[in-house]
Amino acid sequence: MPVNQNIQNFYRVAAARDFSRDFLFRVTDLKLAGLNAMTEDQLIYAKGASLPGRTIGNIEVPYMGLNLNVPGNVTYDNSKAFKLSFYLDADSSLRSYFEEASRNLFNDQTSTGAYSTPDRDTFITLSQLDKQLEPISTYQLVGASIREITDIAYKISEGKGDTVDIEVTFAYHYYINL
Repeated sequence: MPVNQNIQNFYRVAAARDFSRDFLFRVTDLKLAGLNAMTEDQLIYAKGASLPGRTIGNIEVPYMGLNLNVPGNVTYDNSKAFKLSFYLDADSSLRSYFEEASRNLFNDQTSTGAYSTPDRDTFITLSQLDKQLEPISTYQLVGASIREITDIAYKISEGKGDTVDIEVTFAYHYYINL
């Protein structure tokens, strides 16, 4: 069957199926070790995230001058550095939440922490949404744990009242489709 990808066919399919939009995405749940899951009031400040990638490795099997390409193991792109961006709330409760999560993993004042392997009870849930804001695809990043809380830049001398962001980096083991 020949493929006829002309403008009229593109328009027909685009009108029928439409496009995903960059704002139809939410962080719908986040739970870290030793803490309660984030509330909706906290999650509403989620400003940006990405849907993680997944890669199947390639194993070359040479035979008589020809390399056969055989599928190998799976890796999860950015699983050791998955970033979420938030608007920082006025009383900085989001920063406090993430600081507590970080100190639960390793507390430099006591040299102790819960730095064991994160289990299925620690996760980040992401949802792609339709135009009625209903989930169409949901992904759970399993075994999530905090890695970095970025600096927060304040502009005391030149500030004009812009909102302030906080970016947090997590690691996770793998993701599942819910």
